[in-house]
Amino acid sequence: MKIKKNDKVMIMKGKDRGKTGKVSAVFTKENRVMVDGLNLYKKAIRPRRAEEKGQIISVPKPVAAANVQVVCPSCGKPTRIGYEAEGQSKNRICKKCKKTL
Repeated sequence: MKIKKNDKVMIMKGKDRGKTGKVSAVFTKENRVMVDGLNLYKKAIRPRRAEEKGQIISVPKPVAAANVQVVCPSCGKPTRIGYEAEGQSKNRICKKCKKTL
């Protein structure tokens, strides 16, 4: 997977289309990423004790990695990721401006 933790991404499909956020977790086996503050869904919490009240909270759900694109820090546009070998190291590059990420 080309998306890593702490990357700034833009959601391209779904209810949060066009919004940007930071990747907080990557699930490689499911090919999904968790983005901070985006793709939130409501969840009902039952009261644990008799004197407590139930609540409805917002819970973030993972987004398919195919539905997000990394935002390049230098050009500021959502872009695809490429790789460039430089000696022993392999760097991720922006496909639009050709700068390293």
